[in-house]
Amino acid sequence: MQTIDLLVIAAYLAATAWLGLKLSGRQTGLKGYFLGGRDLPWWAVCLSVVATETSALTVIGIPVMSYLGNIAYLQLGLGYILGRIVVAFLMLPRYYDGEMVTAYAYLGKRFGSSTQTTAGVTFLITRLLADGIRVLAAAIPLKVILEGLGVDLSYFAITVILSVVTILYTFIGGITAVVWVDVVQMLLYVLGGILAIIVVVTTVGTGWLGEAAEAGKTQMFVFADNPISGENSFIASLLGGAVYAMASHGSDQIVVQRLLACRSKAEAQKAIIVSGVIVTVQFAIFLAVGLALWGYYQQATPAQLGLTRDDEIFPLFIVEALPPGLSGLLLAGILAAAMSTLSSSLSALSSSTVTDVVAKIRKTPITDAQGLRIGRWATIGWGLAFIAPATVFRSDEGSIVVLALGVAGITYGGLLGAFVFGIVNKRARAVDADIAFVLAVAVNAFFFVMEKYVIGEVWVAWQWYPLLGVIVTFAVGGLLSLRHPGRAGGVSEARTSVDASPR
Repeated sequence: MQTIDLLVIAAYLAATAWLGLKLSGRQTGLKGYFLGGRDLPWWAVCLSVVATETSALTVIGIPVMSYLGNIAYLQLGLGYILGRIVVAFLMLPRYYDGEMVTAYAYLGKRFGSSTQTTAGVTFLITRLLADGIRVLAAAIPLKVILEGLGVDLSYFAITVILSVVTILYTFIGGITAVVWVDVVQMLLYVLGGILAIIVVVTTVGTGWLGEAAEAGKTQMFVFADNPISGENSFIASLLGGAVYAMASHGSDQIVVQRLLACRSKAEAQKAIIVSGVIVTVQFAIFLAVGLALWGYYQQATPAQLGLTRDDEIFPLFIVEALPPGLSGLLLAGILAAAMSTLSSSLSALSSSTVTDVVAKIRKTPITDAQGLRIGRWATIGWGLAFIAPATVFRSDEGSIVVLALGVAGITYGGLLGAFVFGIVNKRARAVDADIAFVLAVAVNAFFFVMEKYVIGEVWVAWQWYPLLGVIVTFAVGGLLSLRHPGRAGGVSEARTSVDASPR
């Protein structure tokens, strides 16, 4: 890499901050800050959803899957599309009918403030851990590349720089700035993946495609793997992936917040379904990058390339193989993927902090101005908090993609279970949902810790975590609900203490 690459990266960071500042004047009040005034076009929200779920994990982690294995990860896209269709027609109508600010306001409407706050706090903790790992994913290639330039920065210093720039445009511009910056960032990192493939093809030709097919690396469907413990199993990818998508896109505030910013329910439904198709195409692009690198490096293992982590393969290619300027552009693409996810998390965490926690704890309603002020300070606080988990997880040697998905999946089952349980079981009360939710999270956490840190063996693939949580929620909540004689009534406070009415 040369000076021009650093200039490209610096220009990207400056342009990102400038765009956030430019958009800051378009939002006024709490609704404008967290929902963009419900006036964002569906296609922008769609691309923002894709950018949000496509952190640097995708850019540097997915190529490793095809480099070391095959393209079976692409099966997951089919499950994701199926799950998003369910979200579009089962869950989105309930959010829009209630004019809600967060996903967990529905739980408040159905069960009461205790369930809403429990879900909100759980979301805050899990999102902090999962996206701390995603910040680490961005720091990995940046550290490799800077070391190639003779610059020795710690993971801590790198995460601080990423966090500060992202905090700046999220703090000022709110969800409007986040969505539009997401659109630009998504186009940038996808362009980076395509350019990487073009460079390999122009350098070594396309012979690696035939070699990959002969080696079984183009196998997409895996039917022989264990459907419960095998993360590449077709059943786990299709059914488990569908339930995972229902949880991640139907009960996770980071995605729901974007969908609630659309102009109508119909546009939100279009955005969520089309995003499933786009993310599947995106999977294919970065799996193709992995196959191309496998051919470029003549099937060498990461160890043979002198790497200490599998995730360093793509960053190594960026440093060694790309011409000046293009290296900086691809690194900017990786930073774009990381910052789009981080900014999305900051916006979702701050909105949930205000609506699901602070508004429920205070005895008096929060005014629009107070909520906006608290939300902005929460953005700063959560942005700085991301530095801690990024440091804690830096020594993990496993797949960083699976690690982040597993951490997020711990709570997804409880969240999705509580939503569906509230819809299906009319007898259940708040205490039933609270106990069932906590136990569902505890069961998933038990499996995650045992598999990752105790026995070192997978019992249940990460795709099944949400379904496992749903089963526990229904079983425990259903049994507890039998204590009550009749149908539970709705809770009028669920719109939250923050005024979410249109302005």
